Amino acid sequence: MSALRVLFLCTGNSARSIMAEALLKSIGGDEFEVFSAGTHPSRVNPLTLEVLQLALIDPAGASSKPVSRFEGQEFDCVITLCDSAAEECPVFPGRTQRLHWSFPDPAAVQGSAAEKLIAFQKTLDGMRARVSDFIQSVRG
Repeated sequence: MSALRVLFLCTGNSARSIMAEALLKSIGGDEFEVFSAGTHPSRVNPLTLEVLQLALIDPAGASSKPVSRFEGQEFDCVITLCDSAAEECPVFPGRTQRLHWSFPDPAAVQGSAAEKLIAFQKTLDGMRARVSDFIQSVRG
């Protein structure tokens, strides 16, 4: 059986989609070929890398990429992680399943460094639960 191709999509490709990509790679292993992109990519937020490292998840290769890099490619599943990305998501060829998991942007949280880190950790925890559920649904 070939690996399931999954694309996580959000606006900036700086936090949520990077976390989801790293989690699915870490938990799902070789069953999945995983990518992430942004409709308006910026840069990977340093707190994203910090919470991944604290959770012992390897963020190696994490980079912010435009969704246009993947246009024309076939994916088994495209998962949007914010409402803006869901509205701007391009159509991909083939029988792509589209899912929408709306997560608040942890980078939008104002406050102390500790409060911001907590917001990123909460997002990672929520994302871990969704990714685990997704893996279970695929495995049946």
